[in-house]
Amino acid sequence: MSQAEAGLPRARSLKARVMGWTLAILVAIAIPAGTAFLWLVDTTVLKLGTLVAEKQILFDRYRGLEALMREVSLAETVARAPAIVDWAQNEADPEKARRGLAELEHYRLSFRDRSYFAVLAGSGNYYFNDRDNSYEHDRKRYALSPDNPRDGWYYKTAALGSGCHLNVDHDDHLRVTKVWINCVIRKEARVLGIIGTGLDLTQFIREVVDIPQNGVQSMFVDRSGAVQAHRDASLVDFHSLTKDIAAKKTIYQLVDGDADRRLLGEMFARIGAGDGLVQSRFMHVEGKRVLVGIGYLDRLGWFNVTVMDIDRIIDRRLFWPLALLFGAVLLAAAALLTMLFKRAVLDRLARVEQAAQRLRANEFGAVPIDPGRDEIGRLSQAFGEMEHSIEANTARLEEAVRERTEQLERLAHADPLTGVFNRRGFERAFAANRARARRGGLLLVDLDNLKPINDRHGHQTGDAVIVALARRMTALLCDGDICARWGGDEFILLLDDIGPDELPAVSARIVAAAAQSPVALDDGASVAIGISVGATLLEPQDTLAAATRRADEALYAAKRAGRNGFYVSPPADIPMLRRSRA
Repeated sequence: MSQAEAGLPRARSLKARVMGWTLAILVAIAIPAGTAFLWLVDTTVLKLGTLVAEKQILFDRYRGLEALMREVSLAETVARAPAIVDWAQNEADPEKARRGLAELEHYRLSFRDRSYFAVLAGSGNYYFNDRDNSYEHDRKRYALSPDNPRDGWYYKTAALGSGCHLNVDHDDHLRVTKVWINCVIRKEARVLGIIGTGLDLTQFIREVVDIPQNGVQSMFVDRSGAVQAHRDASLVDFHSLTKDIAAKKTIYQLVDGDADRRLLGEMFARIGAGDGLVQSRFMHVEGKRVLVGIGYLDRLGWFNVTVMDIDRIIDRRLFWPLALLFGAVLLAAAALLTMLFKRAVLDRLARVEQAAQRLRANEFGAVPIDPGRDEIGRLSQAFGEMEHSIEANTARLEEAVRERTEQLERLAHADPLTGVFNRRGFERAFAANRARARRGGLLLVDLDNLKPINDRHGHQTGDAVIVALARRMTALLCDGDICARWGGDEFILLLDDIGPDELPAVSARIVAAAAQSPVALDDGASVAIGISVGATLLEPQDTLAAATRRADEALYAAKRAGRNGFYVSPPADIPMLRRSRA
């Protein structure tokens, strides 16, 4: 007979002797212990659910930004294009109309939907073309009227005066339902029209909203709370821009109770005012208590709302073994019941709660794991496995956020045509270079006669010439040098650590490289490149404004001297310009 078997009768006898006088203690302990257990389970579930909800909201936010931001940036670029602005100011001019429509066709192929629309304020004419180029010979579809309520989207957007605005709408004339991106065309303070594109609503919902996740439902709403994207298409509020608030399908209609609706409105106000990236609260939706989280897509004017059923995400049945353990310990505690219960259960549960708090604070490596083999040990180990899973998911989400942030950073500081820095990117790089307080050179490069090239061969040829010039110049640069597109046909170069004797030689090489060989076209023709360069030396105290002013004056001097050459300006003596030729 084993020692354990020999001890059974003795254990049963001890249990019988102490059962009577411990009964009162068992009852007195059971009530507060059970209450503490339920509170601990609820606290753990709520803390874990809130942590998962915040990560999910950030993921939905950047997923929505990725889907829409590129299209918004492209639409903004089209609205600022000189050919579009010229056309919008004089729609009746055939040449300006041809250039404007050609510019639209050029950008149409870059839009994800391969479609565009434009409304010109002077006539109210609506131009449209789709991915199949169905309207190549009939792009003027119809004329808008202030008396037509269905055209109210245009007049309300134009009244905003600037920027890009989103609207989920069904176009009755074109028979399409899309997330429309409406960007205002303007010249100074004058609104010239609206231009933009659309994303197919069904595709947007499938890619961004309708991702199967157990217990998680995502949607996007506008500033008024009108539902703009939802996996249930019947809940989407179409024509939001032209509706009164009372007629809209809003998220407030999905929430139970006025108190929760007020709370939801306060969350929208706080997150829209920049009070953190995420706001989350528990409230009742369709008769069930859920965790509602909100993020703000500030560039788009939408809120992403995530509704999470915590009971479906975190199964409370995981805690049942712990409840059974409570009963077993209470019955077997005997004379040392209180002390053993505290040491064997409550102290260990306190460590689990502490682990939940550390996990809530994102201290993943600091979560202690109970080595025991009983229910609490297995629960702790399951909690540890849950911690590793959450840590891995958090790392993936953070990596996704980092990648999306880098993509947006590249879009914000790179010229989409040539791949070099844009003006904003150059200003940032210039500031970093000047922080090192080193000498250098600044060159303004202007492409000679780009307008005749565009007029004769079209804007695509002009774009090809600009790309070729950027490649030839960057091939001559050294480490630390920077090339950026400063304007439509103008580039700016920052030469790092260069002296007065080297600056003319580098300028001459750039002029020669540009004119080295013509740019070959697809039709077999070729176009020669000529540039004018204005150069100036940089001193450590130079600002970008002062340096570009000197370089610009030198550039104009080079153009007055006959183009296809360069001038070098001394830092402190603009009248002493000296001219050099390649």
